[in-house]
Amino acid sequence: MSSSKRKSRTQGPVLRRQDQIQPTTHDQRLLAKGGSSDWVHSDPWRVMRIQSEFVEGFGTLSELGPAISVFGSARTKPGTPEYKAGVEIGRKIVEAGYAAITGGGPGIMEAVNKGAARAGGVSVGLGIELPFESSLNKYVTLGINFRYFFARKVMFLKYSQGFIVMPGGYGTFDEVFESLTMMQTKKVTSFPLVLVGTKYWGGLIDWMRESVLADGYINPIDLDMLKITDDPDEAVRLVTNPSD
Repeated sequence: MSSSKRKSRTQGPVLRRQDQIQPTTHDQRLLAKGGSSDWVHSDPWRVMRIQSEFVEGFGTLSELGPAISVFGSARTKPGTPEYKAGVEIGRKIVEAGYAAITGGGPGIMEAVNKGAARAGGVSVGLGIELPFESSLNKYVTLGINFRYFFARKVMFLKYSQGFIVMPGGYGTFDEVFESLTMMQTKKVTSFPLVLVGTKYWGGLIDWMRESVLADGYINPIDLDMLKITDDPDEAVRLVTNPSD
């Protein structure tokens, strides 16, 4: 959707509407190639803005307590089985004594935040400036809007005791494989990762076993880092009691 058709965009702590909406995001401008050499003068100042995102994130979440992050599609519609499962998982995370963290957007993220908030728990949303998502969903009780993906990713990994991953697209895949890479390289340890939806994720697991593992690109222990289930109860149990 073009900026001319949008009504609002949240850019970090800044809300822009109508003709104040900028046509590109901060990440797009940071990663832009070519052009003049103006970046030599502007990028050092951009570092200060990046630093502020880390300071804001650490300051807000440092006293959060134990938490579980849930990822999944922003396109999942209310009333679908996946949305209902997200609500149930959010509730069960809170009942297990954890805060629930999502990306703060619609779809699965909204469902999990909804379940957590209605259960009386802490419902965290870590939003990101995107061309097609404008704000945190209404069920977030503690939220931060980020400009940069990499700052946001650090918060998910630093303040979560585990990840539950529901059906989703590229953004969801990114979280899965980045987490697996961090686990494989021992950047994070004792970090359970559970996929919800055997029908959805089964083909990926089969391909990883029959191609990636069979061709020697990963070890058997690397594949064992992934757990898969259809049961919300089991998903929450696997991330909150990974030694069971």
